[in-house]
Amino acid sequence: MEVNFRKIDIDAYDEDVLLETELYDADPRAPSQVIEETKAKAVAVRSSLNKGDITGALVTILDNPPYGPGVDEAKNLTLQTLVTVLNSTKSSDIPNVVKSLPLESQDILMKYLYKGMAMPGWGDVSGSVLLGWHEKLTEVAGTGSIVRAMTDRRLV
Repeated sequence: MEVNFRKIDIDAYDEDVLLETELYDADPRAPSQVIEETKAKAVAVRSSLNKGDITGALVTILDNPPYGPGVDEAKNLTLQTLVTVLNSTKSSDIPNVVKSLPLESQDILMKYLYKGMAMPGWGDVSGSVLLGWHEKLTEVAGTGSIVRAMTDRRLV
């Protein structure tokens, strides 16, 4: 009996296999509920932007972001809405806006900045806008925000 050892799935024989579902608690909301909440947030963000409330728009969109499997539509809509907020902010206003965000929202913003940087040529994503926000966010939140964004297994 000849067996090609390179095609054997070693993880099938290992008891200590770490599954992705074991890395973090799943989002308790149903995917349909997540999508509806994201659509409602997008409307609220547009309303805040029309009033000139950039900080309020960011706090709204960064609150309870969608994560986990089955919510890709909500993730994309959240990213699109966030990019709209980022693009409509003057570069001179960015430091004050970032300082007014809570620490958790700063970390979530960092995750979205990296997600936007990973998608070149996607929609309204401008590398210079994302890098400008990244620079100002790093000045305010420090490198700890980068580490927390990179090590958190809940992908936005």
